[in-house]
Amino acid sequence: MPWRNVGGSLFCFKIFGGRFQVASQRSPQLSSITSGSIPPINFPLIDHHNQEQQKNNRMREVQLGSHTLRSDGVTVARIHMHDWFIFLLLVLIEFILNLSHPFYRYVGKDMMTDLKFPFKDNTVPFWAVHIYAVLLPIAVFLFVYWRRKDVYDLHHAILGLLYSVLVTAVITDAIKIAVGRPRPNFFWRCFPDGKDVYDKLGNVVCHGDEHVIKEGHKSFPSGHTSLSFAGLGFLSLYLSGKIKAFDQRGHIAKLCIVFLPLLFAALVGISRVDDYWHHWQDVFAGGLLGLVISTFCYLQFFPPPYNSQGWGPYAYFRELEMLATNTQPPTNGTFVVNQEDVERQTGNEGDDRSNGRFLLLSTDSNSCLSMQEIESETEGK
Repeated sequence: MPWRNVGGSLFCFKIFGGRFQVASQRSPQLSSITSGSIPPINFPLIDHHNQEQQKNNRMREVQLGSHTLRSDGVTVARIHMHDWFIFLLLVLIEFILNLSHPFYRYVGKDMMTDLKFPFKDNTVPFWAVHIYAVLLPIAVFLFVYWRRKDVYDLHHAILGLLYSVLVTAVITDAIKIAVGRPRPNFFWRCFPDGKDVYDKLGNVVCHGDEHVIKEGHKSFPSGHTSLSFAGLGFLSLYLSGKIKAFDQRGHIAKLCIVFLPLLFAALVGISRVDDYWHHWQDVFAGGLLGLVISTFCYLQFFPPPYNSQGWGPYAYFRELEMLATNTQPPTNGTFVVNQEDVERQTGNEGDDRSNGRFLLLSTDSNSCLSMQEIESETEGK
């Protein structure tokens, strides 16, 4: 007799490219359908689109503890050995840039109007930048690793952060040296006693401390601001992916966590203007530079935060794909009947792939198979 649903709707199975093998565990349920009263059947059939979603759900449930520092730390570091070598080279370049003299731009007497602001101390000292822009994000990465035990996430987050900050520092210092823009407090750096002296061409003749004068020609762009946005911008992207801030569920309160690091970086930039160490253009350019570089560095290792897989690094999902390939998950579009069938697909993929089976639920009465025919096929096998 045809298989009818409880609601009275007629459904049937179409078999394409082979026969549908009914597992022995399902036989009692199929035979019970041939009785007079058909019990309600809760077989959530999964279509081709939901099959991919189910695959992603299985991927999320993989134990992250299988990728720890002890088991895979050396392997991951060895894969990125060249990246770490280039990182050390960038450290050397940054050291050389700090020793280089900037371009001493012409500064005339009429230009001193915008360069006579007080010579104040830094509200945010430079050593503090490395604490909140580097060490604080690394502390967050370690906390996530402690919770999830994913060495790929830890390694790539640290490497991406260090590259973000270091590349930003190299570009910032290179521009500083090439531009040589005077700081707003340049007058007091050049003439600490307040007595300005100019040569016959009208250019300044400074008699202050050489190191102070040298730093006075490094206004554009702001290093504090660029490094702050490089480190905290990377942290903001990292957190937005981990908390799934853009999962389209409307939990807008998550944005407070995303914006908090950016707000702190912006306040650091404002302090640079308030301290008269930078012009507002220096701060704007530095913030934009740091944010752009941090975004590029983040996307090298992690999907965009709005991506459905934005909570993990690319390397993690590649490992899952390799695991799925080794266990041969369903890839030929086979529709499964329930959660138990989902779990059995891994073991049956070899048979399914060779026979090319495809199961489809249809309302076409001309192609319906009776349950007796399905049971007879099962008994024949």
